[in-house]
Amino acid sequence: MKNVTMFNHLIKTYNKLAYTHNYIFGFEYKGVVYASYQDSTILASICKLDKASRGAGYSLRFQPTNAQKVALLTESEVVCSKEFFDNMVKDSKYNKGEIFEKLVTENMFGQEWSKDNVPFTKGGDIETDNMAYQVKYQGATFTNEKTLARLSA
Repeated sequence: MKNVTMFNHLIKTYNKLAYTHNYIFGFEYKGVVYASYQDSTILASICKLDKASRGAGYSLRFQPTNAQKVALLTESEVVCSKEFFDNMVKDSKYNKGEIFEKLVTENMFGQEWSKDNVPFTKGGDIETDNMAYQVKYQGATFTNEKTLARLSA
């Protein structure tokens, strides 16, 4: 029961502090990388409670199961093949989340991508037509207990 309470606390506090409640979730399913457009109402359904690193308590992570990926497919579009994606990551200094964000920004929104470190409380990863989106690729951490405690103080 403690973990359910912590999970709900992390989602509620994250939502309270987040600049945007619009998301583009990236995931690989059966050899294809997809982008799913969602809002914050889905977070409890596709996130999990995990242990944060370096003594930061618990974390909120986007780590969808296959069943959750299938559910996300209804609101998704194809980004690229897994092979193409993996090659981009291999040939780059950026991680999977950054490469996914780059592909979405450039190929789906027609904008130039550059790596930034804008906090989730100050802006989205992509902004288009007056709409901000946070972009998360499978395995991404939203936040952790330590960060939320600091921001809520």
